[in-house]
Amino acid sequence: MATETEGGSHPFDRFDWVDPTLLGLCGGALALTVFAGLVQVSFGTFSMTLGQAWQAVFDPVVWSNPNVLATLLLGEGLATDLGFSTAYDLSKETLIVWTIRMPRVLVAAFVGLNLALSGAIFQAVTKNELASPFILGVSSGAGFAILLTLVVFPSFAALLPVTAAVGGTVAFLVVYAIAWKGGTSPVRLVLAGVIVGTVLNSLQTSLFFFAGDVGTVQQAVAWTTGSLTGVDWEQVRVVLPWTLIVLPAALVGARQLNVLLLGESTASALGMRVERTRFILSGVGILAAAASVAVAGIVGFVGLIVPHAVRTVVGSDHKRLLVGCAFAGPALLVVADVGARLAFEVVLGSPTQLPVGIVTGLVGGPYFLYLMRKRQQLGEL
Repeated sequence: MATETEGGSHPFDRFDWVDPTLLGLCGGALALTVFAGLVQVSFGTFSMTLGQAWQAVFDPVVWSNPNVLATLLLGEGLATDLGFSTAYDLSKETLIVWTIRMPRVLVAAFVGLNLALSGAIFQAVTKNELASPFILGVSSGAGFAILLTLVVFPSFAALLPVTAAVGGTVAFLVVYAIAWKGGTSPVRLVLAGVIVGTVLNSLQTSLFFFAGDVGTVQQAVAWTTGSLTGVDWEQVRVVLPWTLIVLPAALVGARQLNVLLLGESTASALGMRVERTRFILSGVGILAAAASVAVAGIVGFVGLIVPHAVRTVVGSDHKRLLVGCAFAGPALLVVADVGARLAFEVVLGSPTQLPVGIVTGLVGGPYFLYLMRKRQQLGEL
């Protein structure tokens, strides 16, 4: 039996970038995500052990009954319209885990994945490992659009995902326009992003003075600090479709990201239309960041530290880097959210919950300082 293709290459050569280092990183991150998720769903008003949480998460009734998953993922209305039954019996533990606690774990995982991929894309596009959705103004634009909707146009609150995407896109277009001078450069993009982000952050702060009640202010603060408190299956249904678009789009663009790192002149010599490619790939990064902001607010540092940490383990090849980020991003945010939710409860016995963005900031700040101390030429990939 022939074991090689007609051209003489083994059919699995296309996966030669997968090695034990990458598999170890992905396996470790996945195990950490699962363990942290089990811890997350074990705590609450109705307490259960890790074993009970495990049994509830992997309850055969959930996984073998398409009606349950369809109702959760599609919502009762759409599931009923498509012919699924919304009447089913679940144990108390399974019902609590799957209807109340599991959505928070899933949203954290999806947000972590999207922010990590977005950061990796923007770092390649700008050839700067300090780049992130926040540095380039994308998250600030999405956050400002969301706050504007909550404070000034509350009747359009149902359109927050669209609002976030539009705000992030407009902000990046402004950044691109400022950086354009017969073309763009990584340095000009970063500088323009800092300028636009600073202006938008000031506008966000000014919106608090126009809030009509304390509830709106609290909701707005939750968005600006990044919070997963109170998320449910509605947020899962918002972020999941965009994640299913972003992940394959980013992986398909891995080769183009590698070529961009060679420099504009080399990329052009290889036949790449640099500006168009940079703009399209940036669009994928914008979509990922906007989807995250729409369901969790502005969660800082994930898009900055995850790509860099993964790069130190698996190298700069974006096939490996993006796959590593897709596993490490969820691990970081799910673990951070466990700390955000349980820190006060375990230590002080208080039900107070921190916004997850505060925890990622506490982790990301020292790591950023570590980078500055470790690298003399910080910034360039």
